[in-house]
Amino acid sequence: MNKYIVRTSLVWMALLAAVAGVAFYRSRKASSFPRGENPSAVQPVASGPADDTRPATSPTPMADNLAPLVPVQLSPERMQSIGVKIGSVEYKQLTDDIRATGTVAIDERRIAYVQTRFPGYIRQVFANATYQYVRKGQPLFTIYSPELVATQQEYLLAQQNQRALAASTVSGVAAGAATLVDAAEQRLAQWDVPASELSKLKQTGKPITDLAFNAPASGYITEFNALPNLYVEPSTRLYTLADLAEVWVVAQVFQDDVGRVRPGQSAQVTVDAYPGRNFSGRVEQVLPQVDLATRTVHVRLAISNPSIQLKPGMFVNVALKTNLGRQLAIPASAVMRSGTRTLVFLYSGNGRIEPKEIALGAPSGDSFVVTKGLDAGQKIVTSANFLIDSESQLQAAAGSFTPPPPGASGKETLTASQGKIEFTTSPDPPARGANTFRVRLADASGAPVTGADVTVTFYMAAMPAMGMAAMNTASKLSEKSAGFYEGSGALGSGGTWQVTVTARKDGRTIATKQMSLNATGGM
Repeated sequence: MNKYIVRTSLVWMALLAAVAGVAFYRSRKASSFPRGENPSAVQPVASGPADDTRPATSPTPMADNLAPLVPVQLSPERMQSIGVKIGSVEYKQLTDDIRATGTVAIDERRIAYVQTRFPGYIRQVFANATYQYVRKGQPLFTIYSPELVATQQEYLLAQQNQRALAASTVSGVAAGAATLVDAAEQRLAQWDVPASELSKLKQTGKPITDLAFNAPASGYITEFNALPNLYVEPSTRLYTLADLAEVWVVAQVFQDDVGRVRPGQSAQVTVDAYPGRNFSGRVEQVLPQVDLATRTVHVRLAISNPSIQLKPGMFVNVALKTNLGRQLAIPASAVMRSGTRTLVFLYSGNGRIEPKEIALGAPSGDSFVVTKGLDAGQKIVTSANFLIDSESQLQAAAGSFTPPPPGASGKETLTASQGKIEFTTSPDPPARGANTFRVRLADASGAPVTGADVTVTFYMAAMPAMGMAAMNTASKLSEKSAGFYEGSGALGSGGTWQVTVTARKDGRTIATKQMSLNATGGM
């Protein structure tokens, strides 16, 4: 089996090298003649109008420096054997999933920081572990602050003065005492002394030396710096609390896809740790920064996380839902990318397949949006495109072959060059194995042409996927009577053969004919 694969590969490489050599030789030969002169032009055998006046069709024009392509003609048997399938160009309502990876992050808007507004010394610590969960109002630590104690004493003294001067008949004395009490109370409130502690201060009449500091919000402790006997100032961050009931997922979307992402779009997040579980969210913001290393854009998603299954730093998979609307689309399997061009193969019936260059838009699942080159309702090839592309290139390189229109038979003259060739086979159509070939050669006026060298060449392109090398059979016909030539040859396979009939006289080509014939007998 390995020897067969190697042999097939070598045949295919040799054929491609031959095609490249022919193209190079033709380009060098053409450049050596003045513009407008063609040394290989076919010379007429007599004056007068040609029997076939249709212009010759050149290979399909494609991008510069790329192999030319020509239409191909395949028999139903050949199409079936290589797996050709036909689809349609049609309008569809398209949606698409943009796949990306991402990382779970804490929602920065749900973070609370714990700091004091006065200097002091920490006494007892109740919340003393990172990622410990605390509820709003839960005591975190106690603190002793000389400044706070002094302010409480001022407040108690102001209260005593207010009670003593309440009955004073001197104008403004009682009001002044009340103002001092209010000022001391507001100072305590500005220092975030809880209302419960102020009430306790009023009831006991004694300064609180160890003030309990409570959690300002519910969440997990992600940063912890409160230690017993630690001297702290207002700038000291003692705790960071994060509420993880809703988190961010920062998705890394490739810059080619970011144009289809909009805030508010729905998103699905999956994690390998929870098979079959989907977390729903929405796009909040497309961040205005491209990662130069990965060429991705960070997209921020908001994800509900009540059970805290998504942990900060966790790696996740993201699917962003995009709606492309109603678009002209083709199956992705119909697209053939060849160098810098994008091709499809149009199917016009009766086995005729023609390459067509198109322009594509955004992909959508197993479809592509078509922006240029196709119309709704056209038939296209959706499988075996590589084989068709290879055969089209080989036929173009082997002589710029132009297949006959649908329904044409091998008895029609395609290229007469001021002369006429009629070609028939026995049996008709030709078959695998031995065949007889007959040619009637006449000039433009219909007079038989004698003494010509007539050659018939049968050519079938390689099919690497099926392990078939290219086949080439040439037969030289002998003149049986005036203008009538006959010879025999063997075809190695059934299927579609490209046939070239060449007539030469006095060292120059006087007439040629090219056609496509379907031979019977199987592969």
